[in-house]
Amino acid sequence: MLEPRRSGSVSPAIRVRSRKDLQAARRRRPHACWGHLVAAALWPLHGTNLGTLLRTCDAVGACLAVPPFRWVDEAIARGNTLRRPSCIHRIGDPADWLKRERANGTRIIGVELADEAIRLADLPPANRRTIMVLGHETTGIPPEALNQLDLAVEIPMVGTGHSLNVAVAGSLVLYKLAGLL
Repeated sequence: MLEPRRSGSVSPAIRVRSRKDLQAARRRRPHACWGHLVAAALWPLHGTNLGTLLRTCDAVGACLAVPPFRWVDEAIARGNTLRRPSCIHRIGDPADWLKRERANGTRIIGVELADEAIRLADLPPANRRTIMVLGHETTGIPPEALNQLDLAVEIPMVGTGHSLNVAVAGSLVLYKLAGLL
């Protein structure tokens, strides 16, 4: 139903969904641990990005993989605004873990500025177990881990910055891989 605005233009009536409506539309049970989508922030520089990324993982039903540093655990605890436990896994040697995962048939996608990268808009949703790898905010994905990637994806930018921060870039790619964009 279209209702007139005060300025004389016509716009659709907008109904904001209630908390009850939102809960009814979402998944009925928690996702399985090490499900088909994993966000791997294996070389974090800024702890504040980890809490934001964890919130996105929850939103799309993904797990978060991080290195086992004490400051990472503390950063996640500070930034975790969720009311229930989240799917977080500590990874020892990132390159070795990625190599094992790839050997087991997991698709490894890196968010990286590379000549071979595809644009985010061209990234299809994940149809099998997929790990999205995020690099260090300054230096990117290390060469030993780049060798494990099946695909690199880049997020086009119009402005003057070189890249987005890890939390924003990871969130965009997770939503695309989850088929929610």
